[in-house]
Parts: sequence; C-alpha cells; structure tokens
Amino acid sequence: MQSRTVPVKVFLADDSAPIRQRVGEMLAARAMAVVGQAQTPQACIRGILNSQPDVVVLDVQLEGGSGLQVLKAVRLADPRIAFIVFSNNCGPAYRKRYLAEGAARFLDKSSEFDQLAQAVRAACAPVPY
Repeated sequence: MQSRTVPVKVFLADDSAPIRQRVGEMLAARAMAVVGQAQTPQACIRGILNSQPDVVVLDVQLEGGSGLQVLKAVRLADPRIAFIVFSNNCGPAYRKRYLAEGAARFLDKSSEFDQLAQAVRAACAPVPY
C-alpha cells in the first residue's frame, strides 16, 4: 500500500470564523492543507465542489441553513468527498441523521476537539479490500 505524500486537503464549513481559524491552524500544524472555507450552505457547496477536498469538516449549524443541506448536495454530486461533522449540536438525533446521510464521523466540539485531526486523516485513508 502506498503512503500518502501529498497533504490531506480539507474544506472548513462552519459559521464561526474563530472556529475555522482554530481548526485551520490545528490541521496545518499536522501537515494538512485547508483548501477553502465558508459559512453559508450555498457558499460551502460551491466551495467544496470547486476545491475538491479530501475531507470536509462540517458544522450542523451554518449561517442561513444547516450542514445537512451541504452534506446531501455534495454527496449527491461527488460521493468520494468524506465528511467529519464537528459541532456543538451533538444530540442523538443529529448524530444519527448525519451518520445516516453518509458522514464518516460526528465529533463534539466541546469534548472531542483533540480527535479531529485523527478523524480527518482516517476519513481519507484508502479503504482496505
């Protein structure tokens, strides 16, 4: 199996600029490249499809809509892009819905921040046959 030599490309879909900055800095420190970011569902969908990231870090609540809109639209257009949901809205109903729609992981911002980089890397790892 080949090892990955190019950085993991990540798109940040979150309505909070400070969170996007913090996550971006943390991922960059682990040799991952943030290829885009946005705060509204429409801007996220457009940005994701244009930048073709390996993984999207997605919040449940976006400005003027929800992460579910983004997840559904992008998965329909390009099912190869992986999603890690990273949110403070972590109730069982949210978790179940996003995972059912194809998210690879669902992490709680307040208690699982330290697991995000590992989850992003794992989400774009080749699936063994």
